[in-house]
Amino acid sequence: MVIGWLSRLLVAAGLIGSAWVHWVVWDDWARFMDVVGPLFMVNVIAGPVIALAVLLWRGHWLPELAAVGFGVATLGAYVMSLTVGFFDVQEQFRTDEELWGVITEAACVVFGLVLLAQRYAARSRKRDLPPPAGRRGRHRGGLQGQGQGQGQAQGQGQGGQA
Repeated sequence: MVIGWLSRLLVAAGLIGSAWVHWVVWDDWARFMDVVGPLFMVNVIAGPVIALAVLLWRGHWLPELAAVGFGVATLGAYVMSLTVGFFDVQEQFRTDEELWGVITEAACVVFGLVLLAQRYAARSRKRDLPPPAGRRGRHRGGLQGQGQGQGQAQGQGQGGQA
């Protein structure tokens, strides 16, 4: 439980941090770029929105997947800008913003995957548990999924306990 909340907070911090880095870089030079400028602004807005969803919508896997996708897409674009260029942007990994961008986006991916793995493990454990004792015998057939005659005969064969 604590690991889940800690991971959630780290994902949210990564999303907010990445949004902040993109705001700073957008304000510095990206706002003058035709394609990259608007994409940076998408990150500025999407980061806090996904962070809120990760913190508040805990019952669903979609915010966690969105955080991982956000991190992967942003890191992928950055790697492209380092190697082959990305819409006329060629980076060289020299600034603090680039370092913090990589750290925050890696946090989105790593801790988002931790949350998804925890969700999957909890779901698997829940599936492996036997049904609660109170569930047996409440249906006409005695056991779920059995016909009326079969379940009653089987229930009576166990000393009347269904």
